[in-house]
Amino acid sequence: MVSARRLISSGSSFERLAGYSRAVIDGRDVHVSGTTGFDYATMTIDEDLLVQTRQCLANIADALAQAGCTLDDVVRVRYLFTDAAYFERAAPLFGEAFARARPAATAMIVGLVDPRIKIEIEVDARVPATDAPPERDWGPQPGA
Repeated sequence: MVSARRLISSGSSFERLAGYSRAVIDGRDVHVSGTTGFDYATMTIDEDLLVQTRQCLANIADALAQAGCTLDDVVRVRYLFTDAAYFERAAPLFGEAFARARPAATAMIVGLVDPRIKIEIEVDARVPATDAPPERDWGPQPGA
């Protein structure tokens, strides 16, 4: 059984500074905070939109793995861009990342807190059930 509530950290200093978690597991629901293209090991961010997008997805996949999920378990995704033209360029990466999950999605054009950040992605996922539902016994089976 999944514990009631658990916090996940990426180790980013931003989490401590702003008082948030990379992800929160609440029962089987996993809520991943808005995630940028920072490489948390080096605390650097590439200027290229597609590199940032791939790093966002990798950072999200890492948080989901700590929760017992994958990108295939995502049920909701929110894309935050600083320029509307970025969506068309990044969309093929979303198609790859979420080809199996096909989550509900929203894209927004926003101002972000650091001018180097071109995209931020936030997801909600559901931890897969670990116990299969019990099979029904419909009484005697023919030939049994």
